[in-house]
Amino acid sequence: MEYLIEEIDEHKRLDKFVSEMFDDVSRNNVQDAIKNGLIKVNSAIKKSSYSLKENDKVEFSDDIFEIKPLVAEDIPLKIEYEDENMLVVNKPSGMLTHPAGKEKTGTLVNALLSYCPKTLSDIGGDFRRGIVHRLDRNTSGLLMVAKNNKTHEFLQQQIKTKTAIRKYYAVVKGVIDTDAAIINKPIGRCIKNPQRMDIVDGGRESITIYRVLERFKEYTFVELELKTGRTHQIRVHMSSIGHPVMNDTLYGAGMSKIHTQEQVLMAYSLNFTKPFSNEIINVEINYDEKLERVLKYLRSKN
Repeated sequence: MEYLIEEIDEHKRLDKFVSEMFDDVSRNNVQDAIKNGLIKVNSAIKKSSYSLKENDKVEFSDDIFEIKPLVAEDIPLKIEYEDENMLVVNKPSGMLTHPAGKEKTGTLVNALLSYCPKTLSDIGGDFRRGIVHRLDRNTSGLLMVAKNNKTHEFLQQQIKTKTAIRKYYAVVKGVIDTDAAIINKPIGRCIKNPQRMDIVDGGRESITIYRVLERFKEYTFVELELKTGRTHQIRVHMSSIGHPVMNDTLYGAGMSKIHTQEQVLMAYSLNFTKPFSNEIINVEINYDEKLERVLKYLRSKN
């Protein structure tokens, strides 16, 4: 089994990361497995204290900790586009994109393993089969899924070169005065809280464009376009200008009493080049149920 390290797990100790993945396995047992070469990073034996980096590949021997393969689950998928090489799936809010930590069922990957049991890329490792980019658990909307490794690389390159256009809707706290702006602030892991990302000197370049669609008494409805794809990027950037995403308690929004307990953020538009052609594919979806309820309420009170 392999696991590709994402930005959200960067800088964790190797033994801590592995301990979080398995039930009923002590840190001492994990450290012994690492010492004996049963857990490697990029095919090399590392110390338990090794600090993980994004795109590191953590490799587990087959006989360690009774690792069980991911289970294919017959979970309904909303497929917005499909061809011989890829899918665009509309992920519901509340669903993990792929297994993380001890949660290994009920994710989008589990559903994809049932829908495409023989055709999913594995560049990202077994836990991220087919996944080219991810959405947070409580962010709904569009995700590209690769059916093979060449397609995965083709789509991933579009994200890296910013030729794939990803747009979001969000309701944010407070009234934004400026109609549109570019937020260009570097993002890195928060030193005080490892679950958070933050604006940090020396962080990675992070660019978000926002445009105001509608203003309410205490909230603003915005469209956002990602020019980079950092972990929690929209959430961090909007919080940094004093307008955190509605209900995003991790980044300072507080919990509203308006129709939902989840952050009001959805990926509604994807524009990309179809794999191995020059055809431009544009996929857009309507408001999800959560966003529709919130907007209806805010408009009634405006």
